Amino acid sequence: MIAELYTSAFCGPCHATRAVLAEASRLVPALEVRELDVVRHEERAVAESIRNTPTVILRDDAGAQVLRAEGVPTVPQVLQAVAAAL
Repeated sequence: MIAELYTSAFCGPCHATRAVLAEASRLVPALEVRELDVVRHEERAVAESIRNTPTVILRDDAGAQVLRAEGVPTVPQVLQAVAAAL
């Protein structure tokens, strides 16, 4: 399971989102977090219709999107999406 975190250089809420995802991956070691800067990964951000940072997209092992959160998600939201994907 992969959590894609779309960030930008001057995004204050991105720090809080990193902490949420770190806690979720601590609780669910199978959760891999990938951080993607929207400037460095512009084509991918456009393809995913990223309009705000932070945006988190959680994908199951087949690559299907199971959560999309714009802004800072909560740990329970992330864990609920992980459980639903299993």
